[in-house]
Amino acid sequence: MYAHANLRNTAVLTSIAVLIGAIAAVFASTASSAPAAPAAPAAPKVLLESAVAFDAKASTITLPLVRGRSASGGAIWYVVTDSSDRADARRRGINFAPRLRNALGTKAVQRGRLTEGAIAFPGTVNFRPKAVVEPGEDGFPPAKVKPGALGDARYSPLLTTGNGIVLNASHVANATGTSDSVVSIDRKRGRVTLRTLTGFFAGQTVHYLRTDASVDVVSALENSTLAKNLDAAPGLGSNAASSARSAIIPIVNGPRGKSNRQRQGLQSAVLGEGSPLNITQSLPGAPGYSPIWDVHPAVWSEEAVSSGDRKRLTSSAQIAAEVRAGRLTSGGTGPANASLGGLKAANFISNCPTVAIGA
Repeated sequence: MYAHANLRNTAVLTSIAVLIGAIAAVFASTASSAPAAPAAPAAPKVLLESAVAFDAKASTITLPLVRGRSASGGAIWYVVTDSSDRADARRRGINFAPRLRNALGTKAVQRGRLTEGAIAFPGTVNFRPKAVVEPGEDGFPPAKVKPGALGDARYSPLLTTGNGIVLNASHVANATGTSDSVVSIDRKRGRVTLRTLTGFFAGQTVHYLRTDASVDVVSALENSTLAKNLDAAPGLGSNAASSARSAIIPIVNGPRGKSNRQRQGLQSAVLGEGSPLNITQSLPGAPGYSPIWDVHPAVWSEEAVSSGDRKRLTSSAQIAAEVRAGRLTSGGTGPANASLGGLKAANFISNCPTVAIGA
């Protein structure tokens, strides 16, 4: 009798256990199907290992400050962001930019001398002038522009000391003042904080410096140094291996509105709505990377504007597709770039080393 009772009790307990397990499984299933909390966006990856600090929110990066000399013996302060030699780039903790080597032997590269541990530069910069930009009716093109910092007849940010290596070594300070892109400078500690811009590469956010430009309008808009010798870098409108350049694509007339998630373009930027959100064609370390950006302005067609087809573009592949479809047209008058669907170059350069990638 006790045996039968025990069997009945055991059966009841087993049923209860199964029921509890089933209820627990239901709760577990419900919990697992509940929407997960959104993951925090990954921090940007800083590409310059030599960087002291990077603040994506403030759009600034702090870099080592290097002292050199002018031809007259005065102090020059500069930053080094890119090298054409892989081993040299690794040693310095900077970007590997193999295409810079293609500019050797042109006016785009200064020939410096290494003496007593410092580089003597033949060219220099006058930092006294201040940039002037007066927006036009649509922001861009501006009604008036005047570049700030002026490189002299021998200045270029590209430098070699005769060892076959080309460095991107933009001047940021001397006795005449500091670059307009400088936020703060500490000569004793050897540090300088510079402003950055935000753009896109292959659908990802990139952060880059804007140190030099070869034409007045870009120099003024970006608060960078006017360095006309950069135009001597070979490869206008070309993505060939022999080019010293890589393309950057500013959208002239993208969607406007500071809170518009599709906002983009030079018109928007000049009107004070934020970064122009330019698109770059390569990333540091890639065979095609160069900080010497070959500017290819793109303009949405009247039909695209009237039909509401404009949108934010984030890759050179998207650019090429829109050009082939006829929705984007060339703002430049230079050679057509086959890698961008035939978009034409603008015959000028912006020196913009990429320093970080990610939101």
